[in-house]
Amino acid sequence: MIFVESEVSGDEERVMDYEEINLRIPGPTPLPPSVREASSRQMINHRGPEYAEIQGEVLDNLRHFFQTEHDVILFTASGTGGLEAAIVNTLSPGDRVLAVNIGPFGERFSRIAAAYGAEVTRLEVPWGQALRPDALSAALSEGGPYAALLLTANETSTGVLQNVPALMSAVAATAQPPLVLVDAISALGAVDLAMDNLGIDVLVTGSQKVWMAPPGITMLGVSPRAWEAYENARMPRFYFDMGKQRGAQRKGQDSFTPAVGTLFALQEGLRLLKAEGIPAIIARHQRIAEYAQHGLEELGFTLFAEAGYRSPTVTSAAPPADIDPASLVRMARTSERVVLGGGQERLSGKIIRVGHMGWVEEEHIADTLAALGRCLTRLRSSGQGG
Repeated sequence: MIFVESEVSGDEERVMDYEEINLRIPGPTPLPPSVREASSRQMINHRGPEYAEIQGEVLDNLRHFFQTEHDVILFTASGTGGLEAAIVNTLSPGDRVLAVNIGPFGERFSRIAAAYGAEVTRLEVPWGQALRPDALSAALSEGGPYAALLLTANETSTGVLQNVPALMSAVAATAQPPLVLVDAISALGAVDLAMDNLGIDVLVTGSQKVWMAPPGITMLGVSPRAWEAYENARMPRFYFDMGKQRGAQRKGQDSFTPAVGTLFALQEGLRLLKAEGIPAIIARHQRIAEYAQHGLEELGFTLFAEAGYRSPTVTSAAPPADIDPASLVRMARTSERVVLGGGQERLSGKIIRVGHMGWVEEEHIADTLAALGRCLTRLRSSGQGG
């Protein structure tokens, strides 16, 4: 239950208890007690009836949250593996793809497509902003037709939530609508993304985000149109073959060796979330996000994501001008046992990120804000602020 952590500022070591940590990164997220208990269960035969029963329940509950009547495919992988699976199962080398980049994770999606030979056109959006439907309509009509559109629903590096329903309406109005592959890894569950009603073709998420489970499983909702594309897709695939995995799941199995412990946890996390209900989950995340955003502004932070497009699962903010973000993140961790995210790539050393998804209530964010206030005071009094 403990680990040893070296202080950055000296040779002194301290011992921390995992239970004492307020984990406020954008994933993996804290686990409820019953989920942790479930994940510690003894292993079972992943080709046996017990596994088939658990997998069947998980898939039924995932279809409920994906709001789809169609297949949900599981792979033992991170969310990035899910993005790769979405691409290689629906596209062929040389296919023209429009990739919307609103931050590093949108760029990652486009780089995966390019690595497998797609002809990628990047639609760049300034970091901290969201794509507007009219800009998407123009890109699709002026540069199309495209085989696929790559969208990031929630960019955790910038704290931006895209208006996916409005963007899907723009796609539907296009003369030749492309397949729409959506990275909803940190959005689905906390955001209303009704896959079938919106017309999303592949919707990707990951166990370690809103679902309150450990990392290890990526989940993909797949539309009938995506399965039609699968039949003609010629990008190389072996492990991430959705057809092979669908066949195995219909037998209550997995194509290979699944993350059994993570599946135990995911089963329990989904049970808790289903008992809460989709509307209540969405309302809770929105309420807590607004609480975090207001609290940070009261402490003198400047919110990075533009108003109207702020994420319900992670808030990005720049500290007051006299405070160094890296020093603040370090002090929060070593002095307050609050683990925050820092900025990524061009935002490194410029912002902090506060995760609030999954198993989270106002008290967790209240503790975070109080700790940040104490850190600001100490940094200023010690002259280490900037």
